[in-house]
Amino acid sequence: MTEPNRPIRVLLADDEAMIRHGVRLILRHADGIEVVADAPDGRQAVELAAAHHPDVVLLDIRMPVCDGLAAIAPLLALAPAPRVVMLTTFGDDDNVVRALHEGAAGFLLKDDGPQELISAVRAAAAGDAVLSPGVTGTVISRMLRAGAPYNAGGALVDERIARLTGREREVLTMLGEGLSNQDIAARLGIGLGTVKTHVGAILDKTGSASRVQAALLAHRTGLAS
Repeated sequence: MTEPNRPIRVLLADDEAMIRHGVRLILRHADGIEVVADAPDGRQAVELAAAHHPDVVLLDIRMPVCDGLAAIAPLLALAPAPRVVMLTTFGDDDNVVRALHEGAAGFLLKDDGPQELISAVRAAAAGDAVLSPGVTGTVISRMLRAGAPYNAGGALVDERIARLTGREREVLTMLGEGLSNQDIAARLGIGLGTVKTHVGAILDKTGSASRVQAALLAHRTGLAS
């Protein structure tokens, strides 16, 4: 979570100079966001993150020297740890699944539009998971087939869902669709703070360690497809 009235500090790591330049241009014109550094590989990303203390790291998966997957753990070991959002393409779903298991806050498609990029940075800085709707369903399906863990304490799935209120089930369904807190608030016509309260209650009642695990639960129980 960033401090009020302070720009969101972003570090970008991608081996393609044109991608780095394009992302910089987009974020330069976004209110309250500052790109503090960029790197062509994961090793430099970790070094620059240690020096510049970004709030959010946009991390390409496939890079030379040190790829994005190998950079996640050392980035998350920094104090304070940044939120790591993977930059990916269609067809890289297996690596996205690995990245989520390593602790990445989510993923963004490289061909998502400028507004999606800006929204993703703001969502990550606010503590949201960033799940690009374009591939969320495919990634969730792969995680389900791989038997990704989602139960906590041995509770039965139906018992966990039964603990939720009707509105919490609606919010859980939208988490399964990959929506951010802001998107959920807009769809339901409720305040952002209310959405955050619902998400916190969902994680607590279902024993989910993260929004990604909650999204998996939504798919396993048929709330989302």
